[in-house]
Amino acid sequence: MNRLAEVDLSRKLTKNEASGRLDAALERLLHLRLTLGGQIGEQRIGPPLCVVFEGWDASGKGGAIKRLVRPLDPRHVRVAQFAAPTYDEKRHHFLWRFWPVLPGWGGMTVLDRSWYGRVLVERVEGFATEEQWDRAYGEIVEFERTLTAEGMILVKFWMHVSEDEQLRRFQDRAGDPLRAWKLTDEDWRNREKRPLYEAAVEDMLARTDHPKAPWHVVPGDDKRLARVTVVETVCAAIEAELAARGYEPVIPAVPEAVPVPGAAGE
Repeated sequence: MNRLAEVDLSRKLTKNEASGRLDAALERLLHLRLTLGGQIGEQRIGPPLCVVFEGWDASGKGGAIKRLVRPLDPRHVRVAQFAAPTYDEKRHHFLWRFWPVLPGWGGMTVLDRSWYGRVLVERVEGFATEEQWDRAYGEIVEFERTLTAEGMILVKFWMHVSEDEQLRRFQDRAGDPLRAWKLTDEDWRNREKRPLYEAAVEDMLARTDHPKAPWHVVPGDDKRLARVTVVETVCAAIEAELAARGYEPVIPAVPEAVPVPGAAGE
């Protein structure tokens, strides 16, 4: 199954619709986050929350993360970014460097790229052998099952944009002195390898999607839609886990969201 091809990248939200839905979802998220932290409601600490972002270069990960954490007290959320492993990190198992930033009970962490680098960039660029990256799918699934078995809410996003939209964003960045630093020679080289990366992404989605940590493929050509989808999906995941654990979070009512095809692990 080609999940990327099934995502409807033509969908858009008007400015007013996006603003209303995003504001409502952020207010709901704030209440849920305070409930997880034991600050409101029954005041018992809830399960840890980890939100993982992967996606194409210029797919909107940073903007989505910025909106997701906007209403939260910075003392109550950690945002961690991962690039290529250092020399010392390479001396350990590839999952080793992620453990220190994972949230404990009552905590929340947002990861801007993650352990999936082993089966994406390390696979495509040859930084891992075929035996290493092929073995990594099972290692990652067992790692995530360990985390979720201990109670973690694990929400995984692939931010998907079309090749044309990505090029437009690259060109916008290149022409903006305050954003040109975001664009590197490596970004341009990766565009040339898009078919190889698409194959790696499809394998990742197929082989690491499991009931406790499904993939949510977010249509990202429209930034408003992507940001709303991310926040609403995180809220839904928290609500489902709290309900399963018998929590009764004090949260405001939110208008029913319009379903987004391909955005919630469909």
